[in-house]
Amino acid sequence: MANPITLLAVDVGGTEIKAALLLAESGTPTGQADLTVLTRARRTTPHGADGNETANAVVNAVASLAAEFAEQHSVAAVGVVVPGIVHDGIGVYSANLGWRDFPFRAALASAVGGPVAFGHDVAAGGLAEQRLGAARGYQDVVVMPIGTGIAGAVIMDGALRTGGGYAGEIGHVDVGHGLPCGCGLTGCMEAMASSAAIARRYAEKTGRSVPGAAEVLHAVAEGDAVAIEVWDDALDALARGIRVLATLLGPEVVVLGGGLAMAGEELLVPLTKRLTSLLSFQRRPELRLAELGDEAGCLGAGLLALAEIEGES
Repeated sequence: MANPITLLAVDVGGTEIKAALLLAESGTPTGQADLTVLTRARRTTPHGADGNETANAVVNAVASLAAEFAEQHSVAAVGVVVPGIVHDGIGVYSANLGWRDFPFRAALASAVGGPVAFGHDVAAGGLAEQRLGAARGYQDVVVMPIGTGIAGAVIMDGALRTGGGYAGEIGHVDVGHGLPCGCGLTGCMEAMASSAAIARRYAEKTGRSVPGAAEVLHAVAEGDAVAIEVWDDALDALARGIRVLATLLGPEVVVLGGGLAMAGEELLVPLTKRLTSLLSFQRRPELRLAELGDEAGCLGAGLLALAEIEGES
């Protein structure tokens, strides 16, 4: 019979650390697991003089959270996810937080003093959407957050495929527009279709700065010709990028998350139409909106922690 266990899940962001104390059932297949949030906490992400000093500060913050929760609950395992490139317990690189080749899993295990699972934030959030959210019940899924950038969590046959930390960078597929990207190349989907890119391109074309893509969509609804052009370009770039996913991976579902997913049907309807027009023999993935919001990373970290103590990879 399944037994309830308590997990601490921590999602480290560039500005904020989100933590959640979760209740799960040991002995339930992880792919069918439900997680109940008992309590939440948020803290400012600590920064040091250099990247690895920041990483050490993050480890100390996680250890402090674990000790705080352990006063009232017996925490069976801790799951921690971070941004950047992650491989085999190492934070290989984080552009925003600056660390390089930091041994997170070992440092966390030493600081926490118990089982620790460590992974990538987007991948973990994707796992949560596949196990608990918009793609529940499907085995071949890509979860694609669209915000400042565009990334992808690739789940094939029900398992995360990380490619040593490099898989899923769908935002840097060349979709043919020729504009420069922050990565140093040109033509990347991210440079045309991310929320940041939509706002930036509208500002460049009109001379009017806007806070984000939501304001551009509002202008689209009012018939602003420049906003309509920028939005159409973004939809074309997204459709071309998802075509690559359909051709190479054949996902059943592509889940769209991040800030741009707030557009709802204004995003799904025209994007589905454009994608369909680009496909021939490929399986057309169903496009869905993410359900878990900013809780996805924490819930994914909880799933990693559950797998850690139950001996799953």
